[in-house]
Amino acid sequence: MSAREGSLEAPTRHPIDWRNPKFYDETAALDEMERVFDICHGCRRCVSLCNAFPTLFDLVDESKTGEVDGVDRKDYWKVVDQCYLCDVCYLTKCPYVPPHPWNLDFPHLMLRGKAIQFREGTPTKFRDTTLASTDRNGKLAGIPVVVQVVNKLNHNPTFRNMLEDKLGVHKDAWVPDFTSKSFARTAKDSAPHPVRNGDRTPGKVAIFATCYVNYNEPGIGHDLIKILDHNAIPHVRVEKEACCGMPKLELGDLEGVAELKQANIPKLAALARAGYAILAPIPSCGLMFKQELPLMFPDDEDVKAVQKAMFDPFEYLVARHKDGLLKTDFQPDGLGKVSYHVACHLRVQNVGQKTRELLSMLPQTSVHTVERCSGHAGTWGVKKEFHATAMKIGRPVFRQMAEHPVGGEPDWVASDCQLAGHHIAQGMQGKADGKLAHPLSLLRMAYGLAG
Repeated sequence: MSAREGSLEAPTRHPIDWRNPKFYDETAALDEMERVFDICHGCRRCVSLCNAFPTLFDLVDESKTGEVDGVDRKDYWKVVDQCYLCDVCYLTKCPYVPPHPWNLDFPHLMLRGKAIQFREGTPTKFRDTTLASTDRNGKLAGIPVVVQVVNKLNHNPTFRNMLEDKLGVHKDAWVPDFTSKSFARTAKDSAPHPVRNGDRTPGKVAIFATCYVNYNEPGIGHDLIKILDHNAIPHVRVEKEACCGMPKLELGDLEGVAELKQANIPKLAALARAGYAILAPIPSCGLMFKQELPLMFPDDEDVKAVQKAMFDPFEYLVARHKDGLLKTDFQPDGLGKVSYHVACHLRVQNVGQKTRELLSMLPQTSVHTVERCSGHAGTWGVKKEFHATAMKIGRPVFRQMAEHPVGGEPDWVASDCQLAGHHIAQGMQGKADGKLAHPLSLLRMAYGLAG
């Protein structure tokens, strides 16, 4: 088989050598970008995934030579800025990832570029570091008086215009409300239950709430608790959890990721070794513990223990069903027509479409699955310079989510990534009003459990 034919073997990932001073050598990084960009230019199958690849190909096509060698290397950073580390190109499209000899890892090359930019202080802005400080933002906004003011301002056009002008957050971008009743303050551990382990699943759960569920929509976490209680699965909250580190990773702040890892991993590893399955209801957070931290700290045994114990909630529940330990006493009237979006950071976990699989078990429920990037991408899509692009990337998703194949508009709109869900609802221009619900909330309703 020639190198041009691509690899038929399963993709593998090399550790991220971020502690090596050479990792931050700008010339070496640009050399590697030139090598990788030349391969991408000759392939172009990722052109529809995001805006990084069209940006690259436009630079090549508009150059004097029509090849990568005609592109000013300073313009390589334009490609880096367009990448939001969804990882879909690596896991679903690229035929040249390792073990292929061309050894192409586009997302982690872009991460290297972001890390160099962050270390040099450009183009990192106050806005970017503020948006990436999710724990700090949630704790500040969670003060009752403050949360009321913040939420009111977030819906005030005059304030949003000022926020765009001064901070660079697009005035039309959806931003989440905060809650003064965080999940950490309101959730209770379960009463003692017998632990019923399965062949595939531990019989007790630790909930890593995530910043979003903790500070913005704790109802998602409470719905997970109701599902666990209904199935007699004992559960505990992860005490004093910190941000998973994904916002810092997307910014290129790898030392910041390491600090958050040190705050989280010891307590998570203790739970893993105590036999708990660890559930993270936001896919990006699960991906950090399943993939990015293990690649940043490949020799850390605690990180490996957490990686093995980490589950997406629906991955866990479907495995529980295969163990014969999940209740299926769903309400007979079902949910009707559900338009379900598979989040990118769930797609790349290689667990299959477990959310769709479980929702499809429900009576009188038709699940229309859309497997394409919504364009939101965490903090990237709210930024002034990227919001229009985020909406453009999401247009095919907005259209597909609004047209259920059974006929007419869907009864429910859902995404495992609630941020993407709200972005999709915005793009559907009123067609999702009153219909957006996290899949865990849909499952809670299907069981007939009160909200």
